[in-house]
Amino acid sequence: MMRQFELVERVKSYDPSADEDALNRAYVYTMKQHGAQRRASGDPYFSHPIEVAGILTRYKLDSASIVSALLHDTIEDTNATHADIERMFGADIARLVDGVTKLSRIELQSDRTKQAENFRKLVLAMSEDIRVLLIKLADRLHNMRTLKYIKEDDKRRRIALETMEIYAPLAERVGMSEIKNELEDLAFAELHPEVRDSIVARLNFLREQGVRLIERIIDELERRLAEAGVKAEVSGREKMPYSIWRKMQMKNVAFEQLSDIMAFRVIVGDVSDCYHALGVIHSRYQMVPGRFKDYISTPKPNGYRSIHTGVLGPEGHRIEIQIRSQEMHDVAELGVAAHWTYKHGHRPADGTQYRWLRELLEAMEHASSPEEFLEHTKLEMFQDQVFCFTPKGDLIALPRGACPVDFAYAVHSKVGDTCVGAKINGRIMPLRTALNNGDQVEIVTSKAQSPNPTWERFVVTSKARARIRRFVRAQQRNQYLDLGRAMLSRAFKQEGYEMTEKAMEGVLKIFKEDSVEDLVVVVGQGTIPAHDVVVAVYPELKAAPKPDNVVALRRTRQKATRGPAVPIRGLIPGMAMHFAACCHPLPGDRIVGIVTTGKGVTIHTIDCEMLEQFAETPERWLDIAWNEDPKQDEAHVARINLVVANEPGSLGSLSTVIAKNLGNITNLKITNRSTDFFDMLLDIEVRDVKHLSNIIAALRATPAINSVERARK
Repeated sequence: MMRQFELVERVKSYDPSADEDALNRAYVYTMKQHGAQRRASGDPYFSHPIEVAGILTRYKLDSASIVSALLHDTIEDTNATHADIERMFGADIARLVDGVTKLSRIELQSDRTKQAENFRKLVLAMSEDIRVLLIKLADRLHNMRTLKYIKEDDKRRRIALETMEIYAPLAERVGMSEIKNELEDLAFAELHPEVRDSIVARLNFLREQGVRLIERIIDELERRLAEAGVKAEVSGREKMPYSIWRKMQMKNVAFEQLSDIMAFRVIVGDVSDCYHALGVIHSRYQMVPGRFKDYISTPKPNGYRSIHTGVLGPEGHRIEIQIRSQEMHDVAELGVAAHWTYKHGHRPADGTQYRWLRELLEAMEHASSPEEFLEHTKLEMFQDQVFCFTPKGDLIALPRGACPVDFAYAVHSKVGDTCVGAKINGRIMPLRTALNNGDQVEIVTSKAQSPNPTWERFVVTSKARARIRRFVRAQQRNQYLDLGRAMLSRAFKQEGYEMTEKAMEGVLKIFKEDSVEDLVVVVGQGTIPAHDVVVAVYPELKAAPKPDNVVALRRTRQKATRGPAVPIRGLIPGMAMHFAACCHPLPGDRIVGIVTTGKGVTIHTIDCEMLEQFAETPERWLDIAWNEDPKQDEAHVARINLVVANEPGSLGSLSTVIAKNLGNITNLKITNRSTDFFDMLLDIEVRDVKHLSNIIAALRATPAINSVERARK
């Protein structure tokens, strides 16, 4: 454990103006507050914040960050309060400590919810001051170094998984490659110990077989560059076990098939020397196709700049070479810490300068829950990147697999919301097209457009997913609101009353809702029966009698198409209303709506056998019908059962007849087969019942078709 004077001397060595008094007071304060507390390893607890502070001194952070690191667990684990920290060390340090403090004192529903809420708070805090993230990364690094002392296997695995999924990608995003590599390796050792041990053993074997191989390659590279007049410092290393394993997984190859497990770094004077060195290396050694990346002309979002190239190098070994200047190297190793402006007498920059962080904040604003935010963020942070250009030449960095919709939202939220098409390299392409490095993307917009719920199936960025989900939730709420009003109005009229908001305001507490609108929505969702609301408003009413036999059900069916109909057209598919898969209702069928909890209304045909299940809950039945003037070109799925002769050309005749009658086969399943016949289940897109009847008639007239009937299950 680092002693007090050693910590102060280390900070003063790179920042002579550091607040020595604050450092000393914080060191003593954390020791007193944590007192006799012990860690799982048996060490005094105060050794942890001291080690975290020591980690940060390696990255030359300002004294406020070091003081905050010393105090980062005092509010959570001792009697110290935020007010105490602010009084003794100032508002700036109190804010940093509060930003790092976990939410362990808040009761949450599950470990996943707790993890998501902690991450949400971390994003908010580091958006105000990026130093919060650096302190948190150092905190997690020391915890991972001592992870082996935790006895519970499940707890160790959960911490390691959280480290791999959240903190290592965050470290990469701010360019802290050294911390990122160590976090990944420590988590890898816990999650896949046998795999890591195997890779380490093979690396040791190769090291023994190729004694001084790295040294020989370094000597030759330095000699070749010196002969060409390039002054360079060359270093080499083996890739980390986790990096090797991840490449094996991505390329689906064995360890023996990897030939670039060695990486070499060439550090030169400036940018021109970088390209000069690249020319020397490529003129002497054969380049491996697809292994060249120029991050100097197109830096990574975290500010990383370097040239990467793969070559068949000295002694025929396939190696990776990174070429960069000393300034680029500092950024690559220290990340955001390399840009600390306190060196020039100014306060460190906040986190809003990072585009990815701004997008995380926007995604968090639009997410319905911390869990949803965490899910999308992990998906995005874990992916490699592609770099695309706007027509004006602006660079947009996106996760690999991103599509034009992701690109549109990256340009601006309004561009994404109104996107109707895209041109990729001058050609109109589908919105689900995966973008590649260097693509120029032009987004076509329309004021009449709104986010399409189907986009969520293929977008990959958290910003796009969050905006689409927000729109869908708003639309879904409106659908439930309209449906709930119709249900309540009907329920009140059945009892001889008129529905009024004033009447329902008096029962909000009974149903634990904040507003009348919220109450109407949950009625539309089917969570609360409309009749229960009526009874709550007028307690003198008795519960409505419930049908207890099939005769009552038939009566309900007979009444199902009388009176004003609730329109069902024009709704977003899958939202407040959807068609039952048991009977596949079509325009022209007599239909009835059943309120289903959490789904809105399910549309059934009036003779559907599934309606038997709802005979005793008449309050869930809705009187609905098709619009009088349906669109003739809108397709609905109908299901038919066929028996088809087992002979050449039968399927061809089947598809030809359906196509000639303007039907479209969407699914075909063979349910039974014999020597002479096939039993099939066929889904066909048709306009209405009349259209389906014409197709069935044409199929019955086809010699290859033995029988055909509309399916009712």
